[in-house]
Amino acid sequence: MVEVLTLKNATYQAGTPRALVLCGDGINCERETVAAFAAAGFAASACHLNRLAAEPAALGEFQALALPGGFSFGDELGSGQILATKLSVLLGEQIRQFVADGKPVIGICNGFQTLAKMGLFNDPASGRRVALAHNSQGVFVDRWVAVEFPESDCIWTRGLEGCDFPVRHGEGRVMIEGEIPPGCVALRYSEDINGSSGRIAGLCDPTGLVFGLMPHPEAALHDVLHPQKRIGGARGLRVFENAYKYVKETH
Repeated sequence: MVEVLTLKNATYQAGTPRALVLCGDGINCERETVAAFAAAGFAASACHLNRLAAEPAALGEFQALALPGGFSFGDELGSGQILATKLSVLLGEQIRQFVADGKPVIGICNGFQTLAKMGLFNDPASGRRVALAHNSQGVFVDRWVAVEFPESDCIWTRGLEGCDFPVRHGEGRVMIEGEIPPGCVALRYSEDINGSSGRIAGLCDPTGLVFGLMPHPEAALHDVLHPQKRIGGARGLRVFENAYKYVKETH
């Protein structure tokens, strides 16, 4: 069961890194994401955005943060747009401080759309902007796809090799205005599935801590979940284990 966190009274084993997974407002992948963090070794909890917004300083008690997939606010005004606005107003300063403190953040699918619309992958100095548009084929994509992990600065993808992840999105085409540093491309599709620039499936910010991706690693934790049960086919758990290793080494 997902723990719906009571921020002032949460219980956890001392010394165990803590991961916070946002929920509510149409997010619907929080259970799988909590399970992924827990399998990697974190003390993981889900918390409704409104509860965290009422006590924003509590975010500092955690060592990792996740914005899971789903359909926040029914994708009104564009996927992740309203959630991005809400987060920017209520918790934008705290999230940026979280990253400045050297703590990792992951946005999966709708979470990636949200982080992009919060501007976390933009570079005002160069004018670079990142956006997620409707798939080039104009339909929702729901299947497993092969992905590759180019060399990057992303702490979430260190040492990972090509595997398969499930995707389920209608607005996942990565569009980039300006140049993207090679170290910020953290994940690519092995083939073009939605028209994304450079087959990009995931990006990190210049710190390597903020990782946004359209595929769902939390739904690919073990090979038994792979459609063909292929050994080594599903490596989603490694994404969360990388975050755990990073946090243990740095915090």
